[in-house]
Amino acid sequence: MNRKGGTTAVTVQSANDDIGIEKRLELYRLQVEIRDCEKRAYDLFMQNLIKGTSHLSLGQEAIAAAFGVAMEKNDKSFCTYRGHAHTLARGVGMEKMLGELMLRDVGLMRGKGGSMHLTSVEHGVMGSYAIIGAHLPIACGSAWRAQYLGEPDVAVCFFGDGTTNIGAFHEALNFAAIWKLPVVFVCENNLYMEYTPIHEVIPVENPAGDRAGAYGLEKIVIDGNDADVVFRTARAAIEKARAGEGPSLIEALTYRHSGHSRADPAKYRPSGELEKWLERDPLKIYRARLEEHGVAGDTIAAIEAESKRKVDEATEVCKASPPAPVELLTTDVYADGGWAWRN
Repeated sequence: MNRKGGTTAVTVQSANDDIGIEKRLELYRLQVEIRDCEKRAYDLFMQNLIKGTSHLSLGQEAIAAAFGVAMEKNDKSFCTYRGHAHTLARGVGMEKMLGELMLRDVGLMRGKGGSMHLTSVEHGVMGSYAIIGAHLPIACGSAWRAQYLGEPDVAVCFFGDGTTNIGAFHEALNFAAIWKLPVVFVCENNLYMEYTPIHEVIPVENPAGDRAGAYGLEKIVIDGNDADVVFRTARAAIEKARAGEGPSLIEALTYRHSGHSRADPAKYRPSGELEKWLERDPLKIYRARLEEHGVAGDTIAAIEAESKRKVDEATEVCKASPPAPVELLTTDVYADGGWAWRN
């Protein structure tokens, strides 16, 4: 899909390379859980149980789920402020994420990170970054460390289409290509850089794909709403990086169902655009895919019911958890501990 809803060139492994039913069920489960968890986050915000704002990935679940399944345990994820989906996809529990958004002690970072700074080294989630493009050079650093030490992990760095106009994007791509670093750059092109359509501020059709050639990289532009396509592409790029064959730049075309953040009603979108993309909802596509592969309706329904049960259970755990203690403010300020001895 391109920005007008038409087709575009896709570079992926052959569709005959079957994924297998077990992985397909996992892909659907992750997409459903990400969708349900983020919808619950919205509900909790409306109940004044989540403060401030947050940036949801409703409509973009296929990208996070597919990479989550394709990556190995020791691989590293680098996310943007729209990082809930990628954090869940790496195995972080719902109660940890919702608890963090609610600033409860049960939260992933005990309430110190909030929505835009989710981090779990244990799960390979090496931070969510609110500064546009700041994490691309950091992902290069992680990849360079793996290359230098001979470690097998791959860094996967997710970012939005607006990042492609940031200097750090070009510097990171150049550095990674020159050093043949084991890093995969993933542009989640949802057509809008906050409130501005990306096509209004770039001279090319594909903000990431059409710039890949400048760094000696293959142009890879895919349907980011089809988890099978994303999974095959992710698997190939990660295998390439792990084999020492250098970086890849993937542009996954997708669409966010809501505004840039909770404060954005998205009234700048042209009439009918959202409705057109809702027809290509990742969950709708993948539910049909499972049915095509003979998965029984009862099996699909059970996945959906289990996801809702987990969200409800996580919500109650978070509501029952106390707020993070004030004393946490003075911990982890410096690498060697607290702050008291410095004053």
